[in-house]
Amino acid sequence: MHTLAFAIAKALDIRPEQVATTLALQEGGATVPFIARYRKEATGGLDEVQIQAVLDEAQERQALADRREAVLRSIDAQNLLTPELRARLEAVATRAELEDLYLPYRPKRRTRVTLARERGLAPLADRIWRQEPGGTRESLAAPFVDPTQEVPDGESALAGARDICAERVAEDAALRGFARELASSQGELSSRVAPAKKGERTKFEGYYDHREPLSKAPSHRVLALLRGEAEEVLKVALAFPDEAIVAGLTARVVRRRDVPLAGDLVAAVQDGWQRLMGPSLESELRRELKERSDRAAVEIFGENLRHLLLAAPAGARAIAALDPGLRTGVKLAALDGTGKVVGTATLYSERSADERARAQRQLGELVQRFRPELVAVGNGTGAREAEGFCREALEAIGASTLVVSVSEQGASVYSASETARGELPDLDVSLRGAVSIGRRLQDPLAELVKIDPKSIGVGQYQHDVDQGLLKKKLGEVVDSCVNAVGVDVNTA
Repeated sequence: MHTLAFAIAKALDIRPEQVATTLALQEGGATVPFIARYRKEATGGLDEVQIQAVLDEAQERQALADRREAVLRSIDAQNLLTPELRARLEAVATRAELEDLYLPYRPKRRTRVTLARERGLAPLADRIWRQEPGGTRESLAAPFVDPTQEVPDGESALAGARDICAERVAEDAALRGFARELASSQGELSSRVAPAKKGERTKFEGYYDHREPLSKAPSHRVLALLRGEAEEVLKVALAFPDEAIVAGLTARVVRRRDVPLAGDLVAAVQDGWQRLMGPSLESELRRELKERSDRAAVEIFGENLRHLLLAAPAGARAIAALDPGLRTGVKLAALDGTGKVVGTATLYSERSADERARAQRQLGELVQRFRPELVAVGNGTGAREAEGFCREALEAIGASTLVVSVSEQGASVYSASETARGELPDLDVSLRGAVSIGRRLQDPLAELVKIDPKSIGVGQYQHDVDQGLLKKKLGEVVDSCVNAVGVDVNTA
């Protein structure tokens, strides 16, 4: 059975055999829709959602396993891999735990701690860390004074030793886990206006002085704040309960207050949080917040796309499709019931009264000639004017043809694509958008699968989220929709 099957089955509350079969089918080249529809007997009736969850969980666990192997090799190469450390690394369940354990062994650039160790101050740091009684601060630091090593006095020696202790605090996995939990649960997400934008009115005005709990920040607001920061309008930061975290860290590290170097250890704990662990956790949690928001946004985009693709089709009905345009004119394409282009025109309805009257006559003649059952009008710039013009023209010839507003998101992308050139090689690029609008009304799924999903306009922040994640999710949705209702291969 697949090595990950038992762990995944436990996480998803299904049987290991179902997981193993699903993974084996996927490794053999089967897609999620194929497995869901044609291999129900093998998977024990898992549906598309469950199958995708199995594959996603397997991918995450494999990524963790690969990273664990890399960490083990790195530590082993340093001859620091003990049986106890190996056991701890192999027992971790999350990437954060793994990275916490690896942190002390990660190759580092030269820092204050590097210099302190080179100056021979590690034994003094050990003395501070062990909190041993006896002596005074001055007598304990005196043996480490060495002007040739840039340690001119006892205070310099203690400062270097405190730097070493601060790093130990920042790199201790248990202490870091405690601080992360407190920072996640009690931290705040805040934003303020950038100094250069102070007093200016922008679309981010509502976030000029904003605070909310980090754990409850919704994905759309996080993405809005990050976009404001990217556009240099906002300054975004995470605020942690510093006093509570430092108090908790101190309680866990400082066991005795009656030893000579207790004050130095307390100072090292505070420095370890403020200078090292705090900024590191802010970067980590900020990254996690973005990832969490991306996942939530991508789920919403996926649902929006699903509803768009599975919109009820008008079917094999003749359509007159209008792509609105104020300056360049309304582009019109007449389609028969199969989506074939049977006529085109450009109507200048907004230039002058004479040209509007001429455009109305053109549209009326086309409607009388091809007898469309519906008129599709794109909902972009100039849509209201185009709809009004269309209704006037229909009224003038006594036609009661229904006018329908159709989303034109992505029509321009399609019209310039290789697919459009292959389908409509003799048609001007400006008219291909009208054809796409008409075909969307006839069969939304068959037309929209030709367009890159992120260009269909399924969400406000589709260009801000992880593009790999978005592409994967929207590709899954397209597969699922095609699998659910099928596509007519004669017209698709």
